[in-house]
Amino acid sequence: MSIKSIPRRHLISLAAALALAGPGAAWAQAKLKVAGIYTVPFEQQWAGRIHQALKAAEARGEIEYKASENVANADYERVMREYATGGSQLIIGEAFAVETAARKVARDFPKASFLMGSSGKPQAPNFSVFDNYIQEPAYLTGMVAGGMTKTHKIGMVGGFPIPEVNRLMHAFMAGAKETNPKVEFTVSFINSWFDPPKAKEAAFAMIDKGADILYAERFGVSDAAKERGKLAIGNVINTQDKYPDTVIASALWKMEPTIDRAVKLAREGKFKAEEYGQYSMMKHKGSEMAPLGTFEKKVPAEIVVKVKAREKDILDGKFTVKVDDSQPKSTAR
Repeated sequence: MSIKSIPRRHLISLAAALALAGPGAAWAQAKLKVAGIYTVPFEQQWAGRIHQALKAAEARGEIEYKASENVANADYERVMREYATGGSQLIIGEAFAVETAARKVARDFPKASFLMGSSGKPQAPNFSVFDNYIQEPAYLTGMVAGGMTKTHKIGMVGGFPIPEVNRLMHAFMAGAKETNPKVEFTVSFINSWFDPPKAKEAAFAMIDKGADILYAERFGVSDAAKERGKLAIGNVINTQDKYPDTVIASALWKMEPTIDRAVKLAREGKFKAEEYGQYSMMKHKGSEMAPLGTFEKKVPAEIVVKVKAREKDILDGKFTVKVDDSQPKSTAR
């Protein structure tokens, strides 16, 4: 049918409907241009979870996604500006080491939306913050570790002693203490987000001091545990498929609730500065303890019962895992 054959009254109605819908109607249907900027490779667990959630949105046809990995802190502001100048409407990344520069870029591009991993507060009108508030499943994995250790010694290897890491370690330690008041901890930070050989060496040193379970906040720790015949607890992602006889359980981060909310609001033109950390918590399905899998029959039944009961308490709002952002200390004598 040609446009000439459409009755004039129908054309008038169509024009009126489009006018009432306004530009937002077309905007809501368009693919949102999203950029991801990471200082580490995609394979690193923190960046990997964000990247995976964005790839899922891309697969659904909601966004047009571009990303840069291994961006040095010194280059971060430049890359942010390149994406913003190039038309990216939502920019996602990490501002931990570049807070001042990242926030300046957001001020310079008020029409773009920014969702950044940060220890700071949101910045109006367009700079939202998030981090991995997965202290609840970290507590649960600590309960498992406390019930599994034979030496009562647990080694913990972290990247940097920043709030986002510290709170998970403290939660894990508290969970372990619940099921085993005798447990002692050796804590070490490698001052890197991605240095598996360094993390591995730190873990070896802890094993030499008697640790039979290792908290693998960084890649490399589970490799050390596997080589020495010890056990490990995973963080952010589930690596049990790679270490079926080593990784007992993991605190999983699910970035989809955070990403899906940001994408939806940005597409609707409703994105604003806010704190997204809560969407990483269990009640929002932003985190969970991974299934025990290969260790389902190896973890003592009484420990499993306690963990499930505590998990229910958390979801029912009857138990709150304390958030402690201070740097954890070793307690082993």
